[in-house]
Amino acid sequence: MRRSAKAWSSLVFACAMAVGTLAANPAEASPYQHGPDPTESSIEATTGPYQVSRTTVSSLSVSGFGGGTIYYPTTTSEGTFAAVAIAPGYTADQSSISWIGPRLASQGFVVFTIDTLTRYDQPASRGDQLLAALDYLTGRSSVRTRIDASRLGVAGHSMGGGGTLEAAKDRPSLQAAVPLAPWDLNKDFSSVTVPTFIIGGQSDTVAPVSTHSERFYSSLPSTSDKAYMELRGASHFFPNTPNTTMAKYMISWFKRFLDDDTRYDQFLCPAPDDATISQYLDTCPY
Repeated sequence: MRRSAKAWSSLVFACAMAVGTLAANPAEASPYQHGPDPTESSIEATTGPYQVSRTTVSSLSVSGFGGGTIYYPTTTSEGTFAAVAIAPGYTADQSSISWIGPRLASQGFVVFTIDTLTRYDQPASRGDQLLAALDYLTGRSSVRTRIDASRLGVAGHSMGGGGTLEAAKDRPSLQAAVPLAPWDLNKDFSSVTVPTFIIGGQSDTVAPVSTHSERFYSSLPSTSDKAYMELRGASHFFPNTPNTTMAKYMISWFKRFLDDDTRYDQFLCPAPDDATISQYLDTCPY
């Protein structure tokens, strides 16, 4: 069928307009997205774009866990935020991971660093306590109106890291999990579907990566969103002091899977090649 020159001109113009519209309107941003466009320096910064307040939760006012400290963005003009509960390791209390709270909160999360019922609680118990802390956060805490209860995550160190995996196994509705140098006698987490980012230490002698972090990662379903990062030369106790590499990828993982914020894909996929990382495994793309 022949077309007139005028018809062809109209068709070409229409196509050009369509292409221009697509270019001007890229994929729609996540409705949960918070903060400015991220950069390498912004996720490595010790303080993010949000001012942070904190509130202490007494162990006497809660049940199922040992109280803790809630860190949260002070702004009330951006709607609700995702929330993360973080558990310490064996014999430790929340002070051992306290630096993580304000660092994550300043990037746009409500963060609850908790104490456990006793310092000797095992991973399964710590997992239950993480979930109890999230239930308190969303149901009774003074910041509950600031939280989107559908977007919750967990993290923890050592037995708290094992507890993180246990919590992800027990509550599939969680949106993200970040175990840090995790320790657990249970090595099978094949039922976990929660997006999980495991961070291990290359020189960990308490929870050697070959018998803990790597095995946990391998047990997670290959169909799940998962990643394993090993920090070069790091001991078991790398989460107990400010660690830029750990923090930047925790931020990126939580942003990606709690906020559905694809602006952070660039830091996770393809695999990062920071000099501080000795090994990285993943199921990229997400």
